[in-house]
Amino acid sequence: MTPAQRYLTLTTVVLGSSLYGTALLTTSTILPQMQGALSATQDEIAWVMTFNILATAVVTPMTGWLVSRFGTKRVMIWSIALFTLATSLCGMAQSLETLVLWRILQGGAGAPVVPLSQSILFATFPRRQHTMVMSIFGMAVAVAPAFGPVFGGYLAEMHSWRWSFYMLVPIGIVSTIGMALTLPADRLLEKVRFDWTGFIALATALAAIQLVLARGVRLDWFESTEIVIECLVAAIAFYVFLVHSLGARHPFVNLKLLSDRNYAIGLALVTIYGMLNFTPMVLLPPLLQQQAGFPDMLVGEVIGCRGVGMLVGFMTAGFMSRIDPRISMAFGFGLQTVAGLWMLTFDLNVTLEILIVNSAIQGFAVGVVWVPITAVAFGTLDAKHYAEASAIFHLLRNIGSSFFISLSIAEIVRTTGANYSRMTEMITPYNRALKMPDVTGGWNFDTVTGLARIAKEITRQATMIGYLNAFTMYTVASGLAVVFALFVRGRKAA
Repeated sequence: MTPAQRYLTLTTVVLGSSLYGTALLTTSTILPQMQGALSATQDEIAWVMTFNILATAVVTPMTGWLVSRFGTKRVMIWSIALFTLATSLCGMAQSLETLVLWRILQGGAGAPVVPLSQSILFATFPRRQHTMVMSIFGMAVAVAPAFGPVFGGYLAEMHSWRWSFYMLVPIGIVSTIGMALTLPADRLLEKVRFDWTGFIALATALAAIQLVLARGVRLDWFESTEIVIECLVAAIAFYVFLVHSLGARHPFVNLKLLSDRNYAIGLALVTIYGMLNFTPMVLLPPLLQQQAGFPDMLVGEVIGCRGVGMLVGFMTAGFMSRIDPRISMAFGFGLQTVAGLWMLTFDLNVTLEILIVNSAIQGFAVGVVWVPITAVAFGTLDAKHYAEASAIFHLLRNIGSSFFISLSIAEIVRTTGANYSRMTEMITPYNRALKMPDVTGGWNFDTVTGLARIAKEITRQATMIGYLNAFTMYTVASGLAVVFALFVRGRKAA
């Protein structure tokens, strides 16, 4: 390939791989507006994020088999094309069910893009240019999601949430056409076996658990026949997966890799990493827009600053790679803990400046810990296990995100109802605090309108307590990751 063809390939691949991250962050910005437009509850609109991430988690390990069956070029083109189609269908969705369906297709279609992008660039450029190319690729993939929420929030405020999806469609079309014209033809394909039994069993178990977490709080958990059935399905499917994986010659997930101590701890750390990465992006937009009164544009800026922090964090991680990864991970997760403790001081009068700084710190910490987690997890493994070890690694990262988001939303819904019930008990004619001059000037208890206003304020305060509980879970998970990082074997011991 000529240098011009190589850089054209780099451009189209970067455009395609940037789409997934941009769509994820942009969607988190417009969650409140979609919730109102589709008449969904807070836990229902979270399905738009959780099932998308879960679809990505399930399809990512299939990437190697897809390439062996259809070829890298064909998989990349069809992935971007289907992702673009699903994105446009998300913008056209008229109900929550159809939106979640297209988001599942979007997550599954986009799953192979990022892992294949790196292999394509390594194959396209000579080895002496790999460092330069990966730097360009990494910066572009980190910068694009930082600008996506800003433009998406602006379009949602000026027009509609649908335009936050539509703005990505032209980029997807350009990337698809560019890849069709620039990617080299595939060579002779080597057939790879795929463990369909393990894959279907694991996918069934994950989907059933996700449904339990997503719907349990509304259906009163095990008082519901649906939840009981889904738990049984998850337990049976997971049992089949474990038994099959331990006995199969070529299992979908090789559980024997867990005997490597650093790899096992790396999996625990990357699961927590996934929990911390996306959860604030799902929790903050509804809190800021619906309870604190922020417009979509400012919410987009807060989420965008997280992307900027991630970019700086990834750049800093390159300089920190020379020191012990345990120090880097403890530093990064320690910053996450500090950011979580800071969030516990938030109230409904929190300022934009505080939100931006806190979001940037979280993003910076996420960028700092990714490189050392990867180095620890794969540093002591035999190179022949990298492919399957990487599949498990990314699978758990996405599962951690999906499950923790659902748990956080369930805690917010539960706590809001409990605190609302408790706080309304205090609204009586016998409460002397309500007769103070400052209070009686702000609230009127003698009319239906006045009672509606105080009921709305109680809902806001009860919801804020729910968010503080979710932020507590975030902080505890961050602190737990610091402890796990200390159990990693040092370079000399390994």
